Amino acid sequence: MTETPNPHIVDPDSLTGEMRPIRPAVVSLGSNCGDRLANLQGAVNALADTPEVEVVAVSSVYETAPVDSPDGSPSFLNVVVLADSTLSVAMLLERAMAVEAAFGRARGERNAPRTLDVDLIVVGDRLSHTTDLTLPHPRAHERAFVLVPWHQVDAAAQIPGRGKVADLLAGLDTTDVVERDDLVLQV
Repeated sequence: MTETPNPHIVDPDSLTGEMRPIRPAVVSLGSNCGDRLANLQGAVNALADTPEVEVVAVSSVYETAPVDSPDGSPSFLNVVVLADSTLSVAMLLERAMAVEAAFGRARGERNAPRTLDVDLIVVGDRLSHTTDLTLPHPRAHERAFVLVPWHQVDAAAQIPGRGKVADLLAGLDTTDVVERDDLVLQV
């Protein structure tokens, strides 16, 4: 990030009032309802338009089978976005939920089809175990649809407490994670 954060804004994470650190964030995006590619593009655009968030990389688009979803659920399109941010974890989560809502995400049945899913996977070395957010994401280490695109944009990636993404991938079945070269997101 090239801009200096406003030193007069109190960081809710540290409450020091000093400059807030730039944290790398890994965000997983998925869509299996409506215009899936347009939903993903809109989410990337919304993240890029967020003050104090700089999108650093976006993976290729992958088509994946739904995991633990109701029978007959359509396949997902998934990407991983790497970003640098000076926002607090709470503010990043709030933004993720606002982006989902803007694309008509209806919450209800777990793993039901959705227009957009925006998950914070890792935010720097922050750990969170609240009712609203667990960081690192509690199931990311076992989800090929997160790890394959993440590894594509950061081969050295690690999940705190779980290990290297490359090592985690070695133990997963990735046959249902198919790169879609015909689908491209603009960054």
